[in-house]
Amino acid sequence: MSLYLQSRRPGQLLALMAEPEAERMAETMVAFANADGGTIVVGVDAEGRATGTAYPDEVEATVHAAMRLCRPPVQVEVQQEEIAGGFAFFIRVPRSTELHSLADGRVLIRTGAENRPLTGEEIHQLASTKATGEFEAQPVPGARREDFDEEVIDEFVARWEEKQGREWTRSRDDLLYQMGALDEEGRPTVAGILLFGAEPQVFLPQSGLVFVKFPGTEPRGEDGRAGYGRREEIGGPLARIIQRTWAVIMEEMRVGAVVKGLEREERTEYPPAAVREALVNAVAHRDYRLRGRRIEIRMFADRMEIISPGGLPGYITLDNIVEEHFSRNPRIVAGLFQWGYIEELGLGVDLMIEEMTAAGHPPPHFRAEPYLFSVTLYNKQERPPIARWQFQMNERQAKALEYVQRHGRITNREYRALCPDVSAETLRLDLKDLVDKGVLLKIGDKKGTYYILK
Repeated sequence: MSLYLQSRRPGQLLALMAEPEAERMAETMVAFANADGGTIVVGVDAEGRATGTAYPDEVEATVHAAMRLCRPPVQVEVQQEEIAGGFAFFIRVPRSTELHSLADGRVLIRTGAENRPLTGEEIHQLASTKATGEFEAQPVPGARREDFDEEVIDEFVARWEEKQGREWTRSRDDLLYQMGALDEEGRPTVAGILLFGAEPQVFLPQSGLVFVKFPGTEPRGEDGRAGYGRREEIGGPLARIIQRTWAVIMEEMRVGAVVKGLEREERTEYPPAAVREALVNAVAHRDYRLRGRRIEIRMFADRMEIISPGGLPGYITLDNIVEEHFSRNPRIVAGLFQWGYIEELGLGVDLMIEEMTAAGHPPPHFRAEPYLFSVTLYNKQERPPIARWQFQMNERQAKALEYVQRHGRITNREYRALCPDVSAETLRLDLKDLVDKGVLLKIGDKKGTYYILK
């Protein structure tokens, strides 16, 4: 089996198809093209094993039939790979600057592992966003290939090979082009300078970050006048900005301790995972077109504010921010994903909420304005942290928890597939019981509901 498939599961960037099917393939093509792009793998089962039932001629014919169902046609790249038991066909769909629909008029978007139709208002919002073009793909005036940091590129290639489970055998520039860091003429793009530039702020001054710590709850110094306790201006390529900012935050976060039995347990002022996700999200999703303002992290006595220039992208709103995902900068996001700073697309907001509430803090507060998005984490504990759960569960619930541990989440539909002979109401009550006992956290509402470990 391909190591790539062995380590992945269907999600925001990956769809698996046991056999070629034109209509389903067209739906996924449109959904990927309208979102962050992605890969459809034909000829494998849900576990990534070859089915042995997909053949080159049939797959090629299905791809062409699927493309004819898309309006306008979605451009794809098809590669064939031999794996244990047969062949796998990788259909790579890039994110498109156009809005795509199906022949029947449906406009789909990729949401997690599903293709979801958009409402009329969402279509309008998405079309408006696509019309602005993709700033990160534009070449940077005056920048040359020599402006990249070779050490950073070496580190990235090593991470890429580790994540993909195979060696990159072509030139480094081929990989940079594939990642969108170089354009067809070999010129550095905005994404390339931000990810690999030796001094990105020379070309894009707005791409840095400012960290400020205030001693109280207001932006004032200890004497009550305007001032701060510590101020750091952090620059470099995005991976270095994340690394350096994280080091500063950890230096400034208070650390307490609690004693459980005979053991001493240290607790940071904020859950590290929640802070890390808020930082990475700000770096990955800010609007780099906006000049004159950098990402800001303000640490007060009672809260931490992470402020990112640029409003919410695409059709994302405060109402659907938990369930939906849309990247303003898919190439930057893909780069940080390969680097390991993004574990799974679309789960950052969920993880922030989960980590904060599990530690007894209020959930994060999100604020969206036309040219600004902020996340505020409060260090006040509303209740004690959730203790490790210990209770009796039925066989169905044990099966559900095993599924969540393997796949990261579970939906009502997936639970029904695990227990096909049990009524939907009984299964709903099973999941509600796990939520009530603090084992699972319910995310979303109605058809978008899913559950993650708490």
